[in-house]
Amino acid sequence: MLPRFHVGDALPLQLGAVCELPEGAARHVQVLRMQPGGQIQLFDGQGRECVARVTEMGRKQVRVEIEAEVGVDRELPIKVTLAMGMPTNDRMDALVEKATELGVHAIQPLMCERSVLRLDGERAAKKVAHWQAVAISACEQSGRAVVPVVREVQTLQNWLRTAGEEDGLRDARKGVLSLRDAMSLRRWLGAEAQAVREGQARVDGGFVFLSGPEGGLSATEEQAALGAGWTAITLGARVLRADTAPLAALSVMASLYETSRETGCDT
Repeated sequence: MLPRFHVGDALPLQLGAVCELPEGAARHVQVLRMQPGGQIQLFDGQGRECVARVTEMGRKQVRVEIEAEVGVDRELPIKVTLAMGMPTNDRMDALVEKATELGVHAIQPLMCERSVLRLDGERAAKKVAHWQAVAISACEQSGRAVVPVVREVQTLQNWLRTAGEEDGLRDARKGVLSLRDAMSLRRWLGAEAQAVREGQARVDGGFVFLSGPEGGLSATEEQAALGAGWTAITLGARVLRADTAPLAALSVMASLYETSRETGCDT
């Protein structure tokens, strides 16, 4: 793979356009000591990706020409949102990174009754911006051209009241990752996944999984979700960490719904 850089809406990714790279991408190209004639890939985070050729290397600027579109689709055929009680320290960074690599559509950070990490105001906004940057970096590495959205931090109580009103979640199937005697994820999905893989069915509403922080959701929180129409889902007999459970659910979804095309592995 060519070096890949996210440019957002800073550049018009149009064939033949000659433009100056944004500061961040330009700095990376300079660190790689690329020379005029070298090729890179640029993507806007919304699915559009192009090959560009370096035409000019300056001390503070890099100019490129857009040469060709990249038509590879590395997105899951379903939209999966992870709503999770934020784990502490660097575990949230790793969770955002790995979830992005696995194909998550959106991430909803939540504060729950047992949450250790509590954020609000400017501190919460800075954390969300940081996690969004982590997601962008993971897209650059994994080959995704669509950057998942990291939504603003909310309390679980407030979010449960509004989740059914959000456009992306209104028709989604909703599962709570639970330690109780719950339905297995595969049973919950039934034969639907195979039909989607074979092109005989489609999932328009997507899925959203709710997972608790360290210590899990309280009985009151889980009951509130179940009372709002969510389904208790189990991933097996073992107790998974707060930063493992949502990734395990996303991995199962990817294995069940993704087609048989080969995926790359960074070794």
